[in-house]
Amino acid sequence: MTTKNKIKVLVSDPLSDEGIELLKKGTGIQVDVKVKLKPAELKKVIKDYDALVVRSGTKVTADIIQAAKKLKVIGRAGAGLDNVDLPAATKRGIIVMNTPGGNTISTAEHTFAMILGVSRNLLQSGSALKRGAWDRKKYTGRELNGKTLGVVGLGRIGREVALRGEAFGMKVIAYDPLLSADKIREYGVEPAEFKALLKRADYITVHTPLTSETRHMLSDDEFKLMKKGVRVVNCARGGIIDEVALTKAIRSGKVGGAALDVFE
Repeated sequence: MTTKNKIKVLVSDPLSDEGIELLKKGTGIQVDVKVKLKPAELKKVIKDYDALVVRSGTKVTADIIQAAKKLKVIGRAGAGLDNVDLPAATKRGIIVMNTPGGNTISTAEHTFAMILGVSRNLLQSGSALKRGAWDRKKYTGRELNGKTLGVVGLGRIGREVALRGEAFGMKVIAYDPLLSADKIREYGVEPAEFKALLKRADYITVHTPLTSETRHMLSDDEFKLMKKGVRVVNCARGGIIDEVALTKAIRSGKVGGAALDVFE
């Protein structure tokens, strides 16, 4: 097959070498890796491609989709699709697909690493030690055993986090508007209404997509309902937690610690 007749795939975000090699093994496929393209650059080159593979870095806006005259499919290496304009893609007949189970275990483990870190003050104590200080009492932290873990969003990742919470002897409660109370119980987790979860939980971790309904779902009013000293974790999407409200809650002492790996 000539280069002219090949299916052209653009990878615009970093992927593992194994993933790139799998694509290249496809018969009649030409794979080009061009990461960190600016929107204007992507808009200029996308017209030549049949397929686009992204992670979370590339924003596939309506403008870019409009410029993609040959594009037939957009593949998201991950679960969330908030960086792809789905209505614009649908209007053009472009298939959009994701890999919802691809990073489930990694994200769940990372979430629990954050929970442990914020419980044991690992970052603060490590930084203090590097400065030559050693204050054992100040950074003692607290045990997870017997504490209540509130999971907001009981999808694939939320369920894996819940399992790990139970393994640490935590009482796990969950809120998910898309699941019935009976379904949540099937996963071995106690269902709770959103406000009840906020009031009861010692730890709150969010595992939802970023939508108009979930943006700033934890803000001033929600922090007021929480226990004093609650720990808050977000390894899902920046914007689910109102960071200005979180900052105020930390400074007031309402929130005892926060661990975020995504930001607005």
